[in-house]
Amino acid sequence: MMSGDGKFFSTTKKGEIHELKEELRVVDKSRKKDAVKKVIAAMTVGKDVSPIFPDVVNCMQTDDLELKKLVYLYLINYAKSQPDLAIMAVNTFVKDSQDPNPLIRALAVRTMGCIRVDKITEYLCDPLQRCLKDDDPYVRKTAAVCVAKLFDINPELVEDRGFLDMLKDLLADSNPMVVANAVAALADIRETSTRNVFTLNTQSLQKLLRALNECTEWGQVYILDAVAKMSVTDAKDAESIVERVIPRLQHANSAVVLSAVKVVLLQLPLIKDEAQVKTLVKKLGPPLVTLLSEEAEIQYVALRNINLIVQKYPEVLSYEIKVFFCKYNDPIYVKLEKLDIMIALASERNIDQVLLELKEYATEVDVDFVRKAVRAIGRCAVTLERAAERCINVLLDLIKQKVNYVVQEAVVVITDIFRRYPNRYETIIATLCDSLDSLDEPEARAAMVWIIGEYAERIDNADELLESFLEAFPEENAAVQLQLVTAAVKLFLKSPQPRAQQMIQLVLTYATQETDNPDLRDRAYVYWRLLSSDPEAARSVVLAEKPVIAQDTSSMDPKLLQTLLGNLSTLSSVYHLPPSAFVTRAAHQPAPSLDNGVIQERIPTDDSAEPSSAAVPASSVPASAAEPPANSSSGAAQSSSLIGDLLDLDISDPSPAPSAAPPAAAAQQAPVEEMTEVLNAQTGKGLSVKAGFAREADSPVMRLQLSNGTQQTLDGFMIQFNKNAHGLAPVSQVISVPPLGPGETAGAEVPVAQNPSMANPAANPAIIQVAVRNNQQGVLYFSSPFKPEVLAAQSNASSTDFFGL
Repeated sequence: MMSGDGKFFSTTKKGEIHELKEELRVVDKSRKKDAVKKVIAAMTVGKDVSPIFPDVVNCMQTDDLELKKLVYLYLINYAKSQPDLAIMAVNTFVKDSQDPNPLIRALAVRTMGCIRVDKITEYLCDPLQRCLKDDDPYVRKTAAVCVAKLFDINPELVEDRGFLDMLKDLLADSNPMVVANAVAALADIRETSTRNVFTLNTQSLQKLLRALNECTEWGQVYILDAVAKMSVTDAKDAESIVERVIPRLQHANSAVVLSAVKVVLLQLPLIKDEAQVKTLVKKLGPPLVTLLSEEAEIQYVALRNINLIVQKYPEVLSYEIKVFFCKYNDPIYVKLEKLDIMIALASERNIDQVLLELKEYATEVDVDFVRKAVRAIGRCAVTLERAAERCINVLLDLIKQKVNYVVQEAVVVITDIFRRYPNRYETIIATLCDSLDSLDEPEARAAMVWIIGEYAERIDNADELLESFLEAFPEENAAVQLQLVTAAVKLFLKSPQPRAQQMIQLVLTYATQETDNPDLRDRAYVYWRLLSSDPEAARSVVLAEKPVIAQDTSSMDPKLLQTLLGNLSTLSSVYHLPPSAFVTRAAHQPAPSLDNGVIQERIPTDDSAEPSSAAVPASSVPASAAEPPANSSSGAAQSSSLIGDLLDLDISDPSPAPSAAPPAAAAQQAPVEEMTEVLNAQTGKGLSVKAGFAREADSPVMRLQLSNGTQQTLDGFMIQFNKNAHGLAPVSQVISVPPLGPGETAGAEVPVAQNPSMANPAANPAIIQVAVRNNQQGVLYFSSPFKPEVLAAQSNASSTDFFGL
């Protein structure tokens, strides 16, 4: 619409639809155009103007390009709700696709691609084929994007009509914008296709690189991303790519710069000339620094990407650390990212500058930022051994300022320094003990208790200090209670005085008899039995020499880091998560098979249980469909019932010993259920789970495959079933799986058996409701499909004993 068309948005008349119908039927072209503008304005503000669909379609027969665009816009919006009437416009579309005006030809094929109605797609093929070979590059580039839209509607039709091959031919087009659009369309198709439809060879790579200089920013990003995904093995190809891409580092668009940086970084390992590699690394620094002069939102995205780069190639910005010093007006999210990068770039050469900055940050008013700054000082001490003493002196200066939250954070980081450098800086313990009264946060109190217990022999009044904590032992946080138990045992072993003996008796009695915390109770029992049976063994266990902690405790898993570097300038690099952790592929899944976590037939459910969403992988279900409707009272009742039942089960304690599974006749072939994705990364906080039941060694087992899409190591996995129709329960609630690092996957088998106390005849026999717990994420719930025949192996004759006959 034109700038003076705002008047069309201010109509509130009654009977407006009838008036619009009359105006659309007039012969005067000017009045007809105004009527269509009124229709578009009403549509824009949310009014339903679908009743006048036939009248608007009749306006398509016009030579006025502006009017034609408005009608096409209306058609795109209402074609889905009026598919039968939309076919009325097909003849006009086909006619317009052969119009002498290239703008009209492109407009027709673009509109047909945007109308997502199956009945129209078959009429789109012939015009699309003509437009892909059109003489005008504007039409060809529009048609290229239309192929991707058609593939999303009907992929089989696109492959059968040869559109993919025609699209690949456009990669060699003489017009760079056509090449860029062809790359964009192929990249989009590759994301949803089950096979690789877009592979670059050396010849096509050179064509793309030649088109790079003449494309728009949007086209350059697509080409650079396509080059980044190309598998390059030859050093000459890598050097050629870098030579063509390096000029893109000077581009004004930040997306182009980050995509160019990604391509260069991916080629660096292939280049054998070390001098050339060093030169390239130096060239990457200034463009990244330039991104920090943009607005805060772009700064944040750039910083998240830079954070990944400096972990792999710190030399890129090793001399630019000053640009990461925080400004007074930086938003907090930018400041926190800059802090992380400063720590990564800190070295013996610049540590004095860094400490001066961090000490200044520790006097700011933002508490979260101050805590992060104090913790950064501790991380510098752990990472840089020669600078550790200077870092400790800064921490002591901050402690002397008596600011409560600064002191508490300093105590926490000093425990890491003690672990990193044992028997070197214990002289500062007296200063820490003087600040004991200001500690009121659980993490700081737990850290101080650890220090007192670990160095009890060097603290003259260690027993008195511990007693001051023990006075409020029942009210302490669980982390503090655990440390108090261990510290009391250490004090007793190091100085078995009557006072220490009374103290440990009091602590162990409370921890074993009056607490509900299973972790605290188990630890206390272990210590009690050790001390009562073999004090020397207790000494060797509790006072054993501890391993020195790693220099860089914040480093990312190398596999995950490599994955994220390959996804620079995408959301993956901002979230610091692999794409699989937050992107679900919904379209065009392969045919069901056992190997790829397949879609099974949906198991019918009754009203007594949740719908078996586990029968379909979560990755194939949109987020909105995976959640129960907000107005579904029955769904809410089922969900709350499930959570309530599972919460009643004490998942941290062993369950009653389930009865043995009933004997079965000799099996011909043990039934096996396909493993299905029952929990995806989006709903599982980064953890995805595949599950299925099988029969092994004449006993049923539950097979699990756990994939960690988080940035932390997950451990302590346990499992529990809700009451179910078969009375099944895990024989052991502990899942035998090693700690899962970021990006790692592990399988496990959980033996199950029938337990009468777990039977619920009203439950749906086709599913088992499950709770899985780990130490980092707490309890997660899902439903797993279950086939009752897994309970008994197949045999030639049925066993009457099994059925109780």
